[in-house]
Amino acid sequence: MEPLVSIIMGSTSDLPVMEKAAKFLNEMEIPFEMTALSAHRTPQEVEEFAQNASARGLQVIIAGAGMAAALPGVIAASTTVPVIGVPIKGMLDGLDALLSIVQMPPGIPVATVGVNGAQNAAILAVEMLALADPEIAEKLTKYKEGLKQKIIKANTDLADVQYEFKTN
Repeated sequence: MEPLVSIIMGSTSDLPVMEKAAKFLNEMEIPFEMTALSAHRTPQEVEEFAQNASARGLQVIIAGAGMAAALPGVIAASTTVPVIGVPIKGMLDGLDALLSIVQMPPGIPVATVGVNGAQNAAILAVEMLALADPEIAEKLTKYKEGLKQKIIKANTDLADVQYEFKTN
């Protein structure tokens, strides 16, 4: 089984956030890999990873980073594989990482989700894969229907909550 998605994090301290992406990909039965690479501490390895990503068959890269958050942009600079950046909360409640990832120069796009939004990054990656794979598209449709059903059930449950001045 070869990975379609790569989950990259600046260090294993980011794992509690990035594992949300792994769990979603696993639930969707999408082959993925997880690696720690640092734009600042292992720059040559990051460059090699990015340059070889397409040849290895990777279709989407999810890269999480905090603070200076250079990792997603450095990867995007050396590959044509779409990169989704996940800003990791650290300093400044993650605003520093968010701005570092979202403010890329022309020609080097990085799709960016909210701070600690690794699950949304995985959902976006699956949406990209679903464009060319009907089986993945069907799994994604079922997942989204499940979200809808959760809200319908929540409203049914809320209807049973009683207050003296509640009108519904």
